[in-house]
Amino acid sequence: MAFNNFNEFQNLNIQEINSKIFKLKKEILDLKIKKSTKQSIKNHHFKHKKHEIAQLLTLKTQKNK
Repeated sequence: MAFNNFNEFQNLNIQEINSKIFKLKKEILDLKIKKSTKQSIKNHHFKHKKHEIAQLLTLKTQKNK
């Protein structure tokens, strides 16, 4: 699973960015719950989700200016 390209998010508006950030944070929470209940997960998914959130927050900051 490769990192998403920053260009994929360029055409999103602020509302879509906010909804995507919320969705990714929920996915991270679900992964943490699975990890704490000792279900099998792939740890690299945490890194990928956090990376996407950082990209979206950067884009959101750029669009607000």
